Amino acid sequence: MKNIKKEKLASEFLLKKTSFGGNTAIILGSGLGEFPEILTESKILSYKKIPYFPNSNVEGHQGQFVVGNLFDKELLIARGRVHCYEGYSRERVAFPIKVLKECGIKNLIITNSSGSLDKKNPPGTIMNIVGHIDCTFQDNFQEPLLNNDEKYHAIDFIKLSNEIASENKIKIISGNYCWVLGPAYETPEEIKYFKLLNGTAIGMSTLPEIKEAGNLGIRVLSLALLTNYAAGITDEILTHNDVLKIAEQSKFNIIKLLSGIIERI
Repeated sequence: MKNIKKEKLASEFLLKKTSFGGNTAIILGSGLGEFPEILTESKILSYKKIPYFPNSNVEGHQGQFVVGNLFDKELLIARGRVHCYEGYSRERVAFPIKVLKECGIKNLIITNSSGSLDKKNPPGTIMNIVGHIDCTFQDNFQEPLLNNDEKYHAIDFIKLSNEIASENKIKIISGNYCWVLGPAYETPEEIKYFKLLNGTAIGMSTLPEIKEAGNLGIRVLSLALLTNYAAGITDEILTHNDVLKIAEQSKFNIIKLLSGIIERI
C-alpha cells in the first residue's frame, strides 16, 4: 500500500464516489463556478473528502468536483483550485492534474480570471491563452521566456474556441499569459516589464496546471476571463471583489463558450 502513488489513491476514491467514466475535464477559476448548474445527473464531491487532495480557502473557489452530463458527454468539473500563495508548493498546485490523468482525462479546459495588460482588452474580454510566461523566477533569475508550444496549447482547441465565440458574438482574443505568485497585485513598474515580455494578461494560477497537463499528454485549452486592468493601466484600485463582480457579469458568455466547445470536442 505504501508504494501506491498518492494521485492513484485520490483518483480511485474520486471514481468510486462519482462513477465517472468520461475523458474531458474543466477547471473553473475565480467566480466562474456556476457552469456545472447546466449539467444533468450531477454528483458533487468535496475536495476535503478526497485523500491527499489540496483544498482551497480562497473566495470564489468552492473546492469541489462536479460530475455530470452535457450533450450526452460525461464531464468532470473542478470548481476551484489551489495557489502557491496559499502556501502550497508548485508540485502540490499541479497535483490535481495528476489525479485527472489517473481518472482517464484526455481533454482539459482550464479557466481563470486575469488582469488585462492593455486598455484595448477591457474587463469582460475572454482570452485564448496561446502562450505562457513564467514570471515567478522560481527556477532561475534569467529573463522569462515565452512558451507557445502546442504541447501546452492545443491549436485545434484554440481554433474551435474562436469558432464558437464568433458564432455566439462573444468577444475573444488570443494572447500570452504571465504567471506571478501573488497574493499581492503587481506594481505598475512590474506591469510595464511584463508588457515588454509580450504579455497580454497576468494572473496567479494556471501555469503549473498547463505544464503538468501538457507533460502528461493531456490536450489543453486555457481560457482567461479578463476581470480587471492590471496596476498602472488605469487609476482604479484593484480588489478581489471587482474580479468576482466581472466574473458574475460574464458568466453567460463563459457558459455559452464552454458549452459550445464541449458539444464539438
